[in-house]
Amino acid sequence: MDDEAMFVRTQSLPHSPQQHMTVRVCTPIGSAVVLWRGDLHEADGRHLIEWTVDADLHWGQNTRSAAATEPELRQEGDWVIMRGRLHLIDAGAAYLQMGHWSVLFDLGSPIPSSMNESWVEISVGTESVALHPYRT
Repeated sequence: MDDEAMFVRTQSLPHSPQQHMTVRVCTPIGSAVVLWRGDLHEADGRHLIEWTVDADLHWGQNTRSAAATEPELRQEGDWVIMRGRLHLIDAGAAYLQMGHWSVLFDLGSPIPSSMNESWVEISVGTESVALHPYRT
């Protein structure tokens, strides 16, 4: 399953040549600082993007039930917090539906089947979340 593409606004952040390029991404459901995987000269602007997250879901650790029932993206220190509906695909994968788009995840530990289609919050390190410009 491919992640769905969505338009966002990005603003490049200062970095040294040894660091990966980071951007502040602003979406209709919130903002966060993430890695930029496109052309460095195109980091500022409005882009159709896809998300990748290089972190597995671990129930009770980085994934838990959410009290709120609306999608959200926010930054807490070095952590990106994503809230949405969790959809279990099979024993090894799931996706988080956040409004009109989704993010695919691998499962690092079993997620209770009762959590399928439930609202959850997922916390991952900023260095694990990247945006890829979508080319049509």
